[in-house]
Amino acid sequence: MYKIAVVGDYDSIYGFATLGLSICPVQNREEAEAKLRQLAGGRYGIIYITEAIAAQLKDVIEEYKEQTMPAIIQIPGVSGNTGAGVEGVKKTVEQAVGSDILFSQE
Repeated sequence: MYKIAVVGDYDSIYGFATLGLSICPVQNREEAEAKLRQLAGGRYGIIYITEAIAAQLKDVIEEYKEQTMPAIIQIPGVSGNTGAGVEGVKKTVEQAVGSDILFSQE
């Protein structure tokens, strides 16, 4: 069975532990990159990552985009929502479905 992890600053992710997810607090880009690579190489099917940390690791996350697993999904942190997470999910769904699911014709 695959596991789910959350990577980000401690204040943004500590609540996920109550849901049974593996939390991985990081403080800088180097720690975040090492942790992301470790998780991606392990038995993690989904890795949630805060938007702030993901912004620092765009090149690393890009390496995993074409792989089926792990799914790396951006989430907002305590510093707020930048919209990057929603945009990333939207693009992934567009690729899978072939159209913009949020586009409404009136």
